[in-house]
Amino acid sequence: MLKVLYEDDEILVVIKPAGVESQAAKRFAPDMVSEVKKHLVINKSCTPGKEPYVGVIHRLDKPVSGVMVYAKTKRAAAALSEQVQSHKMKKIYTAVVHGRPVNMVDNYVDYMVKTPDGNYSQVVDKGITGAKKAELSYEVLKTIDGKIAGMPETELSLVRISLKTGRHHQIRVQMAYHGTPLYGDMKYGVPVGTDKLDKKENADQGTMKAAGNRNMPGIRTAGNMGSGRESIALCASALTFFHPVTKKEMTFEIEPVGGAFQLFQV
Repeated sequence: MLKVLYEDDEILVVIKPAGVESQAAKRFAPDMVSEVKKHLVINKSCTPGKEPYVGVIHRLDKPVSGVMVYAKTKRAAAALSEQVQSHKMKKIYTAVVHGRPVNMVDNYVDYMVKTPDGNYSQVVDKGITGAKKAELSYEVLKTIDGKIAGMPETELSLVRISLKTGRHHQIRVQMAYHGTPLYGDMKYGVPVGTDKLDKKENADQGTMKAAGNRNMPGIRTAGNMGSGRESIALCASALTFFHPVTKKEMTFEIEPVGGAFQLFQV
């Protein structure tokens, strides 16, 4: 059932669960757009006999949960999309990472590219063709002993992250590249239950074979490239934007629950 945080004639703010696509999915898998359309039909929020309009404004990776806003009208979609492009829409994430970041508060500026097949992104040298600036800031909220989660040789940290840019898999790639991959992220990090992190291999390798393609010179890996999980310890916990019609600033926040997050709950 769709979890609605706010709704009016122009927008719908919801919580996307982990394991569900943000937009239309393949092979009849569940996706948020279909769920939003069902909600609009059931609640008679659209013209009878016509397919509801749902404007996709931003996206969250399938394994990520969190707050999302969808537009119910084209004018709302245009106004919200402009906020995304001008960086007026603010997104705050909460994550559980392996290890402890070097600094309690810091700002990461890297350069990233997608691999040729588009399934992965990686940190690269600034001069690499196609490299785009990726920036985020973070604050460490708490660090605990990994023994609590059955990983005695590592620590786990609860981190609040603010995105300055919106690159493909940006948080997952940058946090892994800097030695603290997200808990449960088998695409860029380490599997749950793995104690040791090979930080040198993760951060210092000069070249790599990208997703089965030829070597791409200058690319430094962000982590292991295994299969992804249905959920990782990353939640889009706060979203701030201006209402597309009233222009009022609106903020929606949720508390990450379950999974690795419960290890930090008092």
